[in-house]
Amino acid sequence: MVVAGATNGTVETRGSLVMEAYGRAEKVLIGGALAVLTLSTICGNMLVVISVCVVKKLRQPSNYLIVSLAVADLSVALAVMPFVSVTDLIGGRWLFGHFFCNVFIAMDVMCCTASIMTLCVISIDRYLGITKPLTYPVRQNGCCMAKMIVSVWLLSASITLPPLFGWAQNVNDGRVCLISQDFGYTVYSTAVAFYIPMSVMLIMYYRIYRAAKLSAAKHTITGFPRAGECRGGKDFLSPPLPLVVVDSGESTSVRATDTEEEEESLDCVSKNQSIFKREQKAAATLGIVVGAFTFCWLPFFLVSTARPFVCGVECSCVPLWLERTLLWLGYANSLINPFIYAFFNRDLRTTYSNLLRCRYRNINRKLSAAGMHEALKLAEKPSDM
Repeated sequence: MVVAGATNGTVETRGSLVMEAYGRAEKVLIGGALAVLTLSTICGNMLVVISVCVVKKLRQPSNYLIVSLAVADLSVALAVMPFVSVTDLIGGRWLFGHFFCNVFIAMDVMCCTASIMTLCVISIDRYLGITKPLTYPVRQNGCCMAKMIVSVWLLSASITLPPLFGWAQNVNDGRVCLISQDFGYTVYSTAVAFYIPMSVMLIMYYRIYRAAKLSAAKHTITGFPRAGECRGGKDFLSPPLPLVVVDSGESTSVRATDTEEEEESLDCVSKNQSIFKREQKAAATLGIVVGAFTFCWLPFFLVSTARPFVCGVECSCVPLWLERTLLWLGYANSLINPFIYAFFNRDLRTTYSNLLRCRYRNINRKLSAAGMHEALKLAEKPSDM
């Protein structure tokens, strides 16, 4: 998604633009901010990869997508951000040669697209997990996840191929490194890399939100299901059945009780509460993910789509400060992703905390103990109500 070269007090020469360099104070401030963003992105995504590799409880098929997302974001931080930082600090001039310009653009487009499309696949995965809780987890195995991840990366790589094979040439005259501004390629690349995945994510979020809303409508304030939800229509909230008492002349005995029915109803309540909480959590998580993704990338792609139609195919007429701000706002999404998932995942938070404090021993045992404690708390709740 790179644009190395734009306008900012510039002189146009044969379709290229020569930028004025920043002053020392500006370089220090901008360089410090970009360095912090890059290093934070590297550390955050490395924590995700290490956590899933080290912690046995996190090595689940559903987390493979999180690892793929972290690898894509880590690749952006390692292979893209440093070169963009250097280019920005010298005012937009490309110093790394014609050949590496094509390689750099290919890496940038592939890694950013892989990150975006992985977010899209995660939204589909969460939707299927919520709407098909009985059948989807059976099919959600390592092989299936691996195929999805490979497909995402292959499709992301396919967007980088046209400029390398002559369909649309990147703009590079030794001073500017700019992704191809060909009209057809711009529409194709932005649609596949952003607009289609964003549309899918919004649809998935709407459906998960609707499922969570319908689930909430079935529960009372106390969290119990409404009438007809348990035991084939029996209302758990209705008064208990009266005991049948037989007087034998010598003693009084209870012939039948509703103990078994109450136990089954409690089990049903516990299951419904678990499903309800999972749906609410999925809706909240995906809502924040979609919101952050749209906020970070939508402005950049709107400008990128409009640029060749407004400025032409030879150069960029967008102000440098605006172009770079929107580009780095998009890159910031790679920093946000690992912290969003950690915020909603207790196991990831615990693992992050232990790794950052260099407490590597017994992480698996601590997570197992915490999970057992949480399960016991959930099991005790229905009996307390």
